[in-house]
Amino acid sequence: MIESIILWLLAILAAPFFSGVILKVKAFFGGKKGPPLLINYYTLIKLFKKGSVYSTSTTMVFKLGPIISLASAFTVLMFLPIAGYQPIFSFNGDIIFVLYIMGLGRFFTIAAAMDTASPFEGMGAAREAYFPIICEATTFMILIFFYRLTGELQLSAYFTEGNTIGLWNMAGAPLLFIVISFFIILLTENSRVPVDDPATHLELTMIHEVMVLDHSGPDFGLIELGSFCKLFFYSTIVSRLLLPFDLGFWGFNFGLYIAGLFIVYIAVGVTESVIARYRMDKVPQFVLTSFALAFFATIITLEFIK
Repeated sequence: MIESIILWLLAILAAPFFSGVILKVKAFFGGKKGPPLLINYYTLIKLFKKGSVYSTSTTMVFKLGPIISLASAFTVLMFLPIAGYQPIFSFNGDIIFVLYIMGLGRFFTIAAAMDTASPFEGMGAAREAYFPIICEATTFMILIFFYRLTGELQLSAYFTEGNTIGLWNMAGAPLLFIVISFFIILLTENSRVPVDDPATHLELTMIHEVMVLDHSGPDFGLIELGSFCKLFFYSTIVSRLLLPFDLGFWGFNFGLYIAGLFIVYIAVGVTESVIARYRMDKVPQFVLTSFALAFFATIITLEFIK
């Protein structure tokens, strides 16, 4: 339990650092030096030192949005097997609970955006409510895939110790589809290119960023930290699927886990550097690709893996 709590705290502390890796990769492709790897820590400190400004049209919902969004991100990390170790909490069906907790955070983020009575934030909230619907369908299809292989509905049954390599032994080829599908979900859920561009300032093309335009100071800092943790959650899952090996020694396993995280974050940075953001009417087609891949993997598993 102590190890799990320490890993949970380290995950929260390390999440801003790994997001800085994406900025470095994008700067490299642009022929620039880029910001320091610790830039996100400097940004968070600066935001927490400021004060928050609230519009007269907002209510308590606007203030609750950042708090619940961050709390939901912290909570799902408690159920996440980090570096193949057991999470702080684990029970049969916990993956369903995790999905609803993440949905709760998204709901209050959308509610806070709508509470401002801003048409731009309402537009971003509508997009935020629409695109993750496809991601949720994809996630449940992936759960069917994992349940077919393991008979379990908990994250620890998929991503702890030698369980992940066991998944590859049972369904190697279909699991490749699942990895790609998870990566697309990562890009969509975290509003990354080609679904959204976190660096843009044009409201008509924004999804996540337009919803937090009215947040400032510590409130915006909470939102940023929550987004770093959410990206870390999905990156851990993808990295564990990419490097599922259990080397028998905690130091080697932890080093392998860190290497997997770097691979995923670098892949996100490369994706944002070589692919332009899609038009809004093309985004659903891109996200549906993840569902198609998960669907085919599940059908193959149901039909051919006994």
